[in-house]
Amino acid sequence: MSRAWPGMFGPGVPQSEGSMMERIGFVGLGTMGSAMAANLLRAGAHVTVWNRTPARALTVVEMGAQAASSPADVAARSDVTVICVSDTPDVESVLFGLDGIAGGAPSGSLVIDCSTISPDSTRDFGRRLAEHGVGMVDAPVSGGSEGARLGTLTMFVGGGEGDVARAQPVLEAMGRTITHLGPLGSGQAAKAVNQVIISGAYLGVAEGIVLGMKAGLDPHRLVEALSGGAAQGWVLANRSGRMIDDEYPLGFRLGLHRKDLGIALEMAGQTGVMLPVAMLAAALEDRLLSTGHGDEDMSVLARAIRDLSEPVPAPAAADDGAGEGPTDSVEPGRGPV
Repeated sequence: MSRAWPGMFGPGVPQSEGSMMERIGFVGLGTMGSAMAANLLRAGAHVTVWNRTPARALTVVEMGAQAASSPADVAARSDVTVICVSDTPDVESVLFGLDGIAGGAPSGSLVIDCSTISPDSTRDFGRRLAEHGVGMVDAPVSGGSEGARLGTLTMFVGGGEGDVARAQPVLEAMGRTITHLGPLGSGQAAKAVNQVIISGAYLGVAEGIVLGMKAGLDPHRLVEALSGGAAQGWVLANRSGRMIDDEYPLGFRLGLHRKDLGIALEMAGQTGVMLPVAMLAAALEDRLLSTGHGDEDMSVLARAIRDLSEPVPAPAAADDGAGEGPTDSVEPGRGPV
């Protein structure tokens, strides 16, 4: 799905004067949002930003964004306002709370929500915005901080045809794989499916790595061997090294994935679907959250497997580089969530 945006040449490409782009607002400048807003600036958009913690906006302001005093102020200065915050209550707050977007957005403007929230709430927010004459598209993303930085996110899109067509150029400045899946809320439903699938991927790699180490295998050579067969995949290539080292620097926070699994499990309950792997992952994540690991990368699931197992021996040092393999590399343009 692609549509040219006059004057837009993609992330990292300077834009000439006189761009025909709409004015873009951006609310929520965390790890993902700040990188996404930066790519809009690189594409030549006029961007106005707001973040609950003003200091987080400094980087994009230094790049040329205009700082606003509130979400309402952002919307008043924008034709299209993008939201990227953590959870359903946060989206509702920036939309309809004190000085919220709905209070400042002119009739005929558009909201694009890139947060991961409940599909039902998304549909409700769309109805409430429509009362103000404002359109809405849901476009939750996958690809992690790497994809946000590189402008290669996968975006699951829901909304009416006209609103999605209008949103398309904005999305193309931030992502690579952009798929319209149906009416408003469909993007959130697809993101829930994504989070269920990666639960199994992370849990499977974690179990395999711990099992291999317990069996006395060189884990680096093991990953090299697995990468040539059916077990290959993004998680094995980019997160197995963290699992081997038992160190989990932030990529995608475990706490956020657990929130997303809650949405997926609620959707499963509504549709009568049993998700045993997702339920197991949720239980293991709850265990990790209770012991203070919520801010670590979700590959910390391997620590739960370690804790449930007998002590795992430290891996032996690789000889002559033989253990070098794709254990924690980052493939450009790809990301886990």
